[in-house]
Amino acid sequence: MVTLKRWIALWTLVCCILAGCGNRDMMEIKESPSDQGKKPTLAVDVQVHGTTATVITNTDLHISKEHYGQERKAGEGHIHMYLDGGEKVAVKETKMVFTSLSAGKHTLRVSLHNNDHTPYDVTQTVEFEVR
Repeated sequence: MVTLKRWIALWTLVCCILAGCGNRDMMEIKESPSDQGKKPTLAVDVQVHGTTATVITNTDLHISKEHYGQERKAGEGHIHMYLDGGEKVAVKETKMVFTSLSAGKHTLRVSLHNNDHTPYDVTQTVEFEVR
């Protein structure tokens, strides 16, 4: 019986050691925004004409259609927009047009993201009204 206890203890120790030696390539590594260097700037302007709102995004982030959904590359990415708390709209240009909006107040949240959709933690919320 003592031998069985020693075998279990030894096996447990070996498993713990092997678990701590995981392959770094297989582990998911998330970078914090500070690992990415400086954060990009963001300024959002909404121009309303009738039931159409044109959103113009000014940023020093390089908006990259060609690398959308691919690996991170410092200083480039795309934009996510959420109109009135709705579904995400992935935007790959600095201008976006929302049409056929209902009359009343609207809220638009705009955020900057890396090519792989991880956030830069740069967000602006803008309220506007359709009359």
